[in-house]
Amino acid sequence: MIFGQESETLAFKKTTGEAKEAVVDVVAILNKHNRGEAYFGIRNDGQVLGQAVSESTLRDVSRAMTDNIKPQIYPTIGTVSIDNKKCVRVQFEGENVPYFAYGKAYIRVADECKQLSPAELECYFKKKQGQVSTWDSDDSGKAVEDVNTNFLRSYMKKAKESGRLDYTFTNREDVLSRLELLEDDKVANAAIAMFGKRPQTEIQMAIFATNVKHTFIDIDRQKGTISDLVDIGEKYIRRNMRWRVVVDGSPERMEIPEVPIVAMREALLNSYVHRDFRVSLTNEIAIYSDRIEIYNPGTFPEGFTPGDFIGGSGKSVRRNPLLAQIMYYSKDIESFGTGLQKIARECDAAGVRYGFDLGKLGFSVIFYRSDIAPADISAAENGTDNGTDNGTDGIAVNVAARLVLDAIKADSQISVDEIIAKVSKSRRTVLRAIATLKDVGLLRRIGSERSGSWETVKDGRDGDRSH
Repeated sequence: MIFGQESETLAFKKTTGEAKEAVVDVVAILNKHNRGEAYFGIRNDGQVLGQAVSESTLRDVSRAMTDNIKPQIYPTIGTVSIDNKKCVRVQFEGENVPYFAYGKAYIRVADECKQLSPAELECYFKKKQGQVSTWDSDDSGKAVEDVNTNFLRSYMKKAKESGRLDYTFTNREDVLSRLELLEDDKVANAAIAMFGKRPQTEIQMAIFATNVKHTFIDIDRQKGTISDLVDIGEKYIRRNMRWRVVVDGSPERMEIPEVPIVAMREALLNSYVHRDFRVSLTNEIAIYSDRIEIYNPGTFPEGFTPGDFIGGSGKSVRRNPLLAQIMYYSKDIESFGTGLQKIARECDAAGVRYGFDLGKLGFSVIFYRSDIAPADISAAENGTDNGTDNGTDGIAVNVAARLVLDAIKADSQISVDEIIAKVSKSRRTVLRAIATLKDVGLLRRIGSERSGSWETVKDGRDGDRSH
């Protein structure tokens, strides 16, 4: 009989001869989940073997647990019959983490045990002693006057309508205190990030010509409140991803995005809830030819994988609990620790592939784009009968690129917005034209995007080189 599978809270051992290994399992499970079960007489694949069980057998197991686990625990140990075979069951719980087995601390990862590093142990001890403060609850150094009353009032209305708060806006001091964002005249970082008049929170957004960070078509960086930046990020992705039109006979055509909007917004919200604000890096959106990545500088919780949370077995790890609480009240997030579940559910329903990158400096949610190739700057888009022009040093470029190049040759300081107005093309057309000209070696940017200038590198039509 197959009893089940080992998991993050369940361990199997063939016999009590593996008591030492079981002690390590118990410690690893306690350090991550605070409770679990271990069975002797079951193979690690779930096959029930059974074993001889006597009073001395149970005493030996009890001694192994109480003598070799520190801080000491007192598990419930007994005999159970599974498929008419006797097994030993150990039920245990404890919240006095970190626990040690034979002088070493472990944590459960799937059905394996990983030894905790010294840095991870230090974090456990600091939490235990109440020495760890979160960034969002730290003093911002700002005054109540630095909080935008209108932002706060609007938030309170939204939270009240969501049914998650039962009081309305009175004044800034009262509301900030109720939200735990003000204590002893100290305004928490979360208050400024969410409602500040001059917030410093940022997002960087870029579109790349290919699937690597070599040539970018567009780049932008914005500051604002977290709510503003989530909206800005969503609009940026909406504007630059593909939409599929479905004609089903209804009066209005249906437009389907290549990435589900709900999943994309959830990833943006989570990127701020779980961001490590103590580092100098910032949140990023990167749109490649084959994928869209939403990155936040905040490593994934140690000992967990995205699959733990998607499967519902991961415990909510709140890097910024105050921010999470505020977003929960306004119903921007549904509940703690369910963001990845929501992303997975929406993408699965839409048939969109997704993935995750657990980097050393941060975490990325990846949405893979549809296999439909992005529309080229073609004759149809440019309103011409011929989409290319071979008059540029023998290199075939489209008509839009020719117009853009002519505009830049006339004024090397011209901005993208001015080019758009001059050539009467869409922003997307102009940006793609610029990327094409860069890729084929006809154009380069000198200096920054704001204060730099254009340089036409080579032009066989008139042989000039302008700055």
